[in-house]
Amino acid sequence: MSPELEYLVMVCLLTGLLWVPYILNGIMVRGIFDAVGYPEHPQPLAPWAQRLKAAHYNAVENLVVFAPLVLVAQAAGVHAPAIATAACVYFWARVVHVVAYTLAIPWVRTLAFAAGVAMQLWIAATVLMR
Repeated sequence: MSPELEYLVMVCLLTGLLWVPYILNGIMVRGIFDAVGYPEHPQPLAPWAQRLKAAHYNAVENLVVFAPLVLVAQAAGVHAPAIATAACVYFWARVVHVVAYTLAIPWVRTLAFAAGVAMQLWIAATVLMR
């Protein structure tokens, strides 16, 4: 498997598991029955859990762009080292983004997000120039 596909799998795993901590917080705050049910007035999640939930949504929104770009590169037979590097940087930018968002570190969060978007653009440009 190519490095960019390995990073795509890691990004998918990261994105797919981000819900666990904020759901656990929901269980702790609301109790199991309200957490799995539909309470009319649920207790709010802890602020960090609310931010993690927002980071999760952001990760899903960006996965919709990142994944097809990597898959198109693979389908087109574009295996440039630049794509593998961009996929690696994208993964770590997403990790930093989640941590910074959850811990409310504004500049780091924004820079990590921008780095991820830049890597998406880098992959797209690399594919289009081949």
